[in-house]
Amino acid sequence: MLSLTSQLQCEMATLCFDFGNTRLKYALFEDGEIREVKVLEDAAPDTLTGIMHKLKPQKTILSSVINHDKAIEQVLAAHSKFHLLSHHSRLPFRLVVSRPETIGADRLALLAGAKASFSGTHNLIVGLGTCITYNFLDKYDQFLGGGISPGMEMRLRSLNDHTARLPLVAPDWNFPLVGYNTRTNITSGVILGMAKEIDGMVDAYSQRYSNFNVLLTGGDSSYFAQLLKNKIFADPQLLYKGLYAISEYND
Repeated sequence: MLSLTSQLQCEMATLCFDFGNTRLKYALFEDGEIREVKVLEDAAPDTLTGIMHKLKPQKTILSSVINHDKAIEQVLAAHSKFHLLSHHSRLPFRLVVSRPETIGADRLALLAGAKASFSGTHNLIVGLGTCITYNFLDKYDQFLGGGISPGMEMRLRSLNDHTARLPLVAPDWNFPLVGYNTRTNITSGVILGMAKEIDGMVDAYSQRYSNFNVLLTGGDSSYFAQLLKNKIFADPQLLYKGLYAISEYND
């Protein structure tokens, strides 16, 4: 019986790292399939070295929207075929926005994931993270732009940070429409408010475009999907699928 490490060496393994504003995570792909997703405690070079020694991936790709230690890139490049995602990467779509260098790597990964899953159609990708991002990829594989608004944690924290008495409330999906205390007033206002915002944005896009898919992704996508009136495709792993697609595209 082969150990996990031995099995990984026998298969084509790719590690897709996502360094976001809130969490540092990676997804392990084996022969094109996601095998596991893990949260990192930190992004120290020694931590990454340990992961590389344990999993021994053939390829790695990093999407980072933070100021990470550049030594990490050297670690990944020393132990694998490494790609740093940016607007300079070869992408399976075109950037027709005014300043491509300002587009976050996470948004590029989401677009690639949509392209891989729904090619040849209009796609509105809604990413739920530190921020909510709206990303429109048309059927000609052109990224036209989109929008950015505060995410759930940012909204909850802002109510605490910018008021004298409102507490910091943890997300709770069991909330009423009409809040009966401070906590339920906040959860209803923030979570249901976000759902109504997303529905409103989808309605606004539908007035300009027809026959487009709505892809909802991020850790809380399955919860929000239940609150939306519009038909959506919920895929929490879309970003990782996009990273894997870009890694293959740049092979």
